[in-house]
Amino acid sequence: MEKELQQYADIIEQLKSSIGAPEFNQILMQLTQNLPSEKRFLIKMELKRLAKPCVRSIDLRGQVDGECKLFEYRGRKHYLDDIAIDVFNRQVNIFGNYTFGVYEKVMATENNFRVMRERAEQQALQGTVKSDTETRQENLHQYSIPVVNLLNYAHRNQERMNFAVAVEIQDESGSQYKASSVDISTEGLRLKLPKEYRFRPEQKLHILFRGLEDEFAMDKRTGIVYEVITTKFEKSNHYLILKRNRQFPSPSFDKFLDNFIHGNKRRYKVNLTNTIDAIINKTAEQYISPCSPSLPVFIDCINDALLPRYAMLNTINKDILDYWKDETGEIKLGYLLKPSRLAKLQADADKYNELYVYCFTHIQNGAVYFYSASTRELEQKESLKSVFIGFGSRKVSWRVFKLTMSTMSPDEAHCPLSIPDDVGSVAKKQNTPPSARLMAKLKRLQYLMHITDVTSESGQRQYAALKFDRSNLTHLRIFAHPRNKQPAPIRPYRYRFQEQRMETRYILRSPVELSGLDETMQCKGISEDISISGLRLEIPGEFDGEKGSLVKIALPELQALTTRHDVTGLIYEVVYYNTDRNIVHLRAAEGESGAAARKFFDNLIKQNKQALQTYPEEEEIPGIGHALRCINARHTPNFAFLLVKNGIRYEADMAVMNGLNSVSARMLTHFTGSRKTNVEFLYRDKNLEAPLMLHGIKTMRLENQPLRQELFIAYDPARKNSKLAILPKLDKDFASDDTRKSFITEALARGHFIAMQVILTTTGKPDLDMLQAELSYVSMYALHRAKELEEKIWGMGASVHLVDMTSEVMMRFGYDKATISRNSQLRAVSESTAQIEKILNN
Repeated sequence: MEKELQQYADIIEQLKSSIGAPEFNQILMQLTQNLPSEKRFLIKMELKRLAKPCVRSIDLRGQVDGECKLFEYRGRKHYLDDIAIDVFNRQVNIFGNYTFGVYEKVMATENNFRVMRERAEQQALQGTVKSDTETRQENLHQYSIPVVNLLNYAHRNQERMNFAVAVEIQDESGSQYKASSVDISTEGLRLKLPKEYRFRPEQKLHILFRGLEDEFAMDKRTGIVYEVITTKFEKSNHYLILKRNRQFPSPSFDKFLDNFIHGNKRRYKVNLTNTIDAIINKTAEQYISPCSPSLPVFIDCINDALLPRYAMLNTINKDILDYWKDETGEIKLGYLLKPSRLAKLQADADKYNELYVYCFTHIQNGAVYFYSASTRELEQKESLKSVFIGFGSRKVSWRVFKLTMSTMSPDEAHCPLSIPDDVGSVAKKQNTPPSARLMAKLKRLQYLMHITDVTSESGQRQYAALKFDRSNLTHLRIFAHPRNKQPAPIRPYRYRFQEQRMETRYILRSPVELSGLDETMQCKGISEDISISGLRLEIPGEFDGEKGSLVKIALPELQALTTRHDVTGLIYEVVYYNTDRNIVHLRAAEGESGAAARKFFDNLIKQNKQALQTYPEEEEIPGIGHALRCINARHTPNFAFLLVKNGIRYEADMAVMNGLNSVSARMLTHFTGSRKTNVEFLYRDKNLEAPLMLHGIKTMRLENQPLRQELFIAYDPARKNSKLAILPKLDKDFASDDTRKSFITEALARGHFIAMQVILTTTGKPDLDMLQAELSYVSMYALHRAKELEEKIWGMGASVHLVDMTSEVMMRFGYDKATISRNSQLRAVSESTAQIEKILNN
């Protein structure tokens, strides 16, 4: 609507339903009798324009804060959310058809990002928005999320019971202090005491349980000897954590305490804090580790020589391993991790914690030849640097890999539960350390290498612009990996995450006919394996259904073998399909509708158990995959956080971050308290038409593919205002490489420059085997807490991973080593932001 007609919007709204009616002109005159004739004419023309039929299809995906779905009206397809559908139907009732008036109303719903941005700008002009301080505090609180260390939680050898009783503390000098207990176990004790009391670790203390004197007759002079573990301040309270000193035994007190806890733990309730922490911690691991873009490779150290042995695959990082497969499908990842490169990384571990390697492949006579050169190797061959990068970056196979190496210990393979062995047989089994045979395989592992693909389109375009002398191409053979010298073999293991089954799987290849319940979708395939309740099949094309939908299965060849069962209309639920949509996992439908499928396969398996072959075990030693997963979780290389679905919104939840000694880590924790991080800068563009997070999640879910974006950040740690301290801008929003370099230069002048690859992925289903024992334990004493935890576990919908690639971007733009080194050093610089803000607004 034209600006000059905005003031007559109410009149236009009243007249909409009268357009085309015989009395339209009369109603128009009544409503506009006080207006000049020229204004009345403009209103009439506007109404006629709004009433014209419209043929545009509306696609609001990524433009509104809502889930869009297919909506058809008179043969024309639109993608609208629920709010837009309601507006569409109401406006069609007013106009009687799909008109420009309908179109414009649908494009201006309240949850439209453009509308929200314009409203915010208008409020700012009118001075009705909240103050900067209020807005900043709200943003920081909204996007401030707790940080967890994966698989780092307390393991209890005994149950702790919540129990408050008066105690008296005596130290070695005879001084006495009053306190009260918080919880107690046969081996430990936690006390709450005044803030002025101070004790040191390993200090011996005599505890007299004054509140238990009616229950147990103890020595009123010496009490029970404990040893200080640590002190903690939580929520303005001072706690002292103690363990029993077994040099001063008291069998009678041990017996009393054991009976007392066993008889009263339901009355006073077992302390579940560490178990709940463990469940939350493991939930983060369930969703973050299997979606990590970095490929972990475990490295043996044999006679001071480093040898890569194992790799841990997931659906996101498998592309890295696929890149290093030759024409026969053999893995040649050992070329990237060649001995000289590993030795250099090991020797320079104190100075460098990362290495960038440029790679490309050349195909000749059907054979794949791999080329790679690290930044340090190219520095030693400066004359060939532009040749290697300029030539290689013009090939489709061009890749830039980031390598980070850290030390590890085989002991990290053990991940016991947070609950003690005596809770039950399941707990005892899961608390058992890995077998001696397994640990023998892991005992020489000393290093963990993480490989991340940080290739970017704009970076490759920039590298490809380098000029080089083609006559020097023959000299690149020094960077070629000789095919007659095989690299170290690396054994891959896959995360067992989405494809787990509770039942034994049997290999059975048989034709399958799949269709939707309404017969609209039909395709043929081959079963790969079966179980009583599950079926996995491969189809030649792409599966057109969705997770959670019900399908019908027919098994023509198996039907010919049985007259007792009808296997032409078995009902299954779709539980998973791979990225290519050609492998589909099905589960027999719940209840009566899936009973026929379960009954048939139960009978088939029982009668043919000797002939059916079970699904092959991929692990050479049982448990090695889980052991490697536990080690890797404790060395997560990138910052990551989870998004939990709350209605139609995805809200930031738990985060993972190892180490706080980098500039990017300082930036992520700059405006938060202890063990928290703030991701507000990723939502800075939330009112734009295609915001990074909101639009990215919708795009990712529609395309069923991870979404990658490159983000440039100017960070000034001296700024107290978050909007000035952290200034983000997406790589795609820069007009040219010149503006990119100007941004970097200004960022360096005011503080630090940070470049990150932002990766959004959907999450799969959790591995409840790792969580069930502790969930059951919590439900015994606090059923409501167990239900809350289960809701949290199943509510995770996506994960976000930030890969720091600052050094590679700065090298790409020609900054020298000294500048790059200074940028990586923690410091505080405060200078004018005028130039950087100007670049941001371009």
